[in-house]
Amino acid sequence: GRKVNMPKALPEEFRRDVVAVARRREAPMSRVARDFAISESCLARWVKRAEIEDGQREGLTLAEP
Repeated sequence: GRKVNMPKALPEEFRRDVVAVARRREAPMSRVARDFAISESCLARWVKRAEIEDGQREGLTLAEP
């Protein structure tokens, strides 16, 4: 069944794994989000952040002020 009330703070390692799967584009974002039991909006934020961190998207990295 579906897990409800998952803790909000997920380990960075988990985020990296999820983003890596999403960025391979082998499955729709909706399916990746469902497979990892996170919301699509959460997944989209993580992918966007990863793209900024990697310089693939405009925006400040976490290292910048």
